Amino acid sequence: MTVGVALNAADADNQIDATVDLAMEASAAGLRSAWFGQTFGADSPQLAAIVGREVPGLQVGTSAIPVFGRHPLLVSSQAQTAQAATHGRYHLGLALGTKLLTEAGFGIPFERPVARLREFLTALRQLTETGTADFHGELLTAATPVSARVPGAGSGVPLLVAAMGPQALKASGELADGILPYLAGPRALAEHIVPAVTAAAEAAGRPAPRVVALVHGVVTDDADSVRETAAEQLAFYERIPSYARVIGLSGATRAADVAVIGDEKAVAAEVRRYRDAGATEVVFSGTEIAGEAARRRTWSLLGELAG
Repeated sequence: MTVGVALNAADADNQIDATVDLAMEASAAGLRSAWFGQTFGADSPQLAAIVGREVPGLQVGTSAIPVFGRHPLLVSSQAQTAQAATHGRYHLGLALGTKLLTEAGFGIPFERPVARLREFLTALRQLTETGTADFHGELLTAATPVSARVPGAGSGVPLLVAAMGPQALKASGELADGILPYLAGPRALAEHIVPAVTAAAEAAGRPAPRVVALVHGVVTDDADSVRETAAEQLAFYERIPSYARVIGLSGATRAADVAVIGDEKAVAAEVRRYRDAGATEVVFSGTEIAGEAARRRTWSLLGELAG
């Protein structure tokens, strides 16, 4: 099982420079991968490509690009460019997105998200594997009157989905290479998420899917105080039905209840629980929540676990 970290330098004077510095530190600590979120700010595939060039050996990934407001042709271009720039170390994560950000940001209706995801994945795999597509779906069209291949990108980009609900897990098992569940505790993974996506992959004749568990957590001796801070920062997710559902399936009532917060022994034990629940990779996010000293302490432990 590999261990990585999500990097967040959105408050820096220069986000790109600061992210590269963080990635270098993460690699030096022994972490295996660095992941980048996507909202309306920095373009995460570009950021991953820059980091991958600057920090050789570090796997880089996007977690995750919403399928609404994007097109497979454009996302394929971004992903293949990042894959060529990093010589095969880029991993593309997609997401359904949320009704709030889709409709408020793009002004388009958040309708039939799983159907859109299926069509997006089908077209995108054609594009990233062959550089061509002739897909005409109900919601999307992706055709290539000229080649969409990026020399140096190889024969594909790993496609992962931030899937947690039954329909999205089925689509991901059938059409993607793995999933990126967030705020899904070991119980939800073991009892609901991993069995569903694995069964879908098996039925489709695909290899066992990767399960990249994104975990909000930090090493600290002041767990109670830090958890209350996490509760404030993560409360937004409790209003999103898909997250509320998976938090409940994890045996929790608040998003902060599934955060991994404690000393080295406690955090290491939780990482092992994720592994035992079926996670093939664990990626920590929010490690900056308790300050720089706690972040470095967290990365030191995670580097040891990754080794």
